[in-house]
Amino acid sequence: MNAAGMNAADWPLPLWIAHRGAGKLAPENTLAAFRLGAAHGYRAFECDVKLSADGVPFLLHDAELERTTNGQGVAGQQAWHDLSRLDAGAWHSRAYAGEAMPTLQAVARYVQRNGFALDLEIKPTPGTEHTTGVAVAQACLALWHESSSPLLLTSFRPEALLGAQQTAPSLPRALLVDTLWPGWFEMAQTLGCVAVVTNYRLMDETLIGRLHGAGLRALCYTVNDPAEARRLAALGIDGLITDAVDRFSAHESTVLD
Repeated sequence: MNAAGMNAADWPLPLWIAHRGAGKLAPENTLAAFRLGAAHGYRAFECDVKLSADGVPFLLHDAELERTTNGQGVAGQQAWHDLSRLDAGAWHSRAYAGEAMPTLQAVARYVQRNGFALDLEIKPTPGTEHTTGVAVAQACLALWHESSSPLLLTSFRPEALLGAQQTAPSLPRALLVDTLWPGWFEMAQTLGCVAVVTNYRLMDETLIGRLHGAGLRALCYTVNDPAEARRLAALGIDGLITDAVDRFSAHESTVLD
């Protein structure tokens, strides 16, 4: 691995990370969203990846298709041939009608050609956590083999991160937490994580101090309020994942309103 061999002492991600491409300004988890985020100056992107029934890693947040496509049912139970034909843009607005769900391969090609960083959330179909972690890590090893574009694998599911750790220990990992559940800190350490990404409401001076004291980076999602962004930046946060790519300047190392 090249830049994917990231550790906590060598942190290549910028402060600002565009959520699901460009948040809510374009259909989430599509290349159109990535392009819009890039047009606003963003150079790091978060997105969600899961597996089709025939093992193709592709971008989608929900387990089901209904919210963000014209498909129906559990996405992970359908073949990529069928998923690739769905409209993943019309739900957002007419301007994006016909936008497809991209494969991880397509996203890798886009970010690598532009030198962008990727915060890749492993979002397994329920019941496939470990399998998805293994498959995504295998795909990333191949796709980022000769790339200098930074890559971070994250997940709320420890089983998925374990699969990634076992398959590709050189790929940097981060644990996502929405609550500080018993054992979360120890789990992050067991999984060899370089960072923890929390709901922004959880992050305070004590938590950042604990993470930094253990050599871990501290990131937050989904930060759309300028006052919260300023609070977190003042505490020394390492990454802010935001929908508001039109409100926050990705070129700044500090928070502007």
